[in-house]
Amino acid sequence: MNLVVFSDRLSKFLMVIAAAAAFSLTFLILANIIDRERFDGVAEIVTASIVIIVFLQAGYAIRSRSMLKADFLVTRFPANVQRVLKCIGYLLGAAFFLMIITGGWEESVRSWVENEFEGEGALRVPAWPARWAVMFGSLIALMNYLVMAYIDIFKPELLDSEAKPDASSH
Repeated sequence: MNLVVFSDRLSKFLMVIAAAAAFSLTFLILANIIDRERFDGVAEIVTASIVIIVFLQAGYAIRSRSMLKADFLVTRFPANVQRVLKCIGYLLGAAFFLMIITGGWEESVRSWVENEFEGEGALRVPAWPARWAVMFGSLIALMNYLVMAYIDIFKPELLDSEAKPDASSH
C-alpha cells in the first residue's frame, strides 16, 4: 500500500472516530443540562474532547482539500504556476504542523509521565490524551500536506479525485 492510499484511509478513519466522539458529546452535554449535579465536570470533558476532535479531523480536512484557504489571487495565474504556489502552501502547512509537534513534544511527554490533570472540582480530566491527540493529529496533518505536495508535483492526475488504490497494491 502506498503512502497516498494509507493517508486517505487513515484520514477517513480518524474523521469517523472524531465524528462519533462529537456525536457522543451531545448526549453527555444533554445529560449535564438535565441533571447538573450528577453530571458535574462535563465542561472539562468537553474542553479536552473538542481539542481531540479537531486534531483528529485536521488530516481529513487537508487531504480532502477542505482546509480553509484564500486562493483568490492564485486562481488568476496559469495552471503550472498555481500548482507551484499550492505546493509552496502545502510545504508551509507541513512546516506549521512540524512546529506544533516540536513545540509540544516535551509538554506531551511531561503530561504522560507526571499524570497531569486539568479541571477543578468534582472531576479532573487527564491532560495527556488531548496533548497526544494534538501530536498525533499534527503528525497526520504534516503527512497529508506532504502527500498533497507530492500529488501536485508528481501525480497531477490525482488532483481532482481521491487517490484510489492501484490494482498492484492488493
